[in-house]
This record gives sequence, C-alpha cells and structure tokens, in this order.
Amino acid sequence: MKITKKDADYVARLARLELSDEEKSQYAEQLGSILDYVDQLNKIDTKNVLPTSNVLALRNVWRQDKLERCTPEEVEKLLANAPERDGNFFKVKKVIE
Repeated sequence: MKITKKDADYVARLARLELSDEEKSQYAEQLGSILDYVDQLNKIDTKNVLPTSNVLALRNVWRQDKLERCTPEEVEKLLANAPERDGNFFKVKKVIE
C-alpha cells in the first residue's frame, strides 16, 4: 500500500510528533513496507489454525504472593519515585465516584 507524506504527517499529528520533511518521507516509506507485509499475511489461509494466546504451552508462570515485612529503609526505597505519598503509602487520585 502506498503511504504518502501527507498520510505520515496525519499519523504524526495523531501521535503528537513533530517531524521534518525528511522524517515524513522516511516514515511514509517504512509504514508502506509494514502495510505491504501485513497484506502478505492477510493472504495466508488460516482456516484450519486454532486461535492461540501463546505459542508455548505454559500455564500460570507467576510466583505465589507472600507477605513479607519491610525495613524502614526498604519502604523509603520503594516510595522514592512515588509522585505523591501519604505516610508509607502511595497516594493516587480517586477514580471511583
């Protein structure tokens, strides 16, 4: 599929990116290549392929949660990058009315 500089500019505006004319040309070419590849994939017959969510036969790979006490130094380290905190807790905006 042919992507024009105008199309690349439109996508850049949606993504809030400011691109030079050279970058718009480069991205238009790259986006066109991606869409050409997707078009090739669309031509593949997948009628007899079962839907999968993972190519590996994995079950739950998560570790069990376990409660552990933290030292005051560990708490400070954990909360060091919190935008806001209330004592030893992360402070977040209310999202439920």
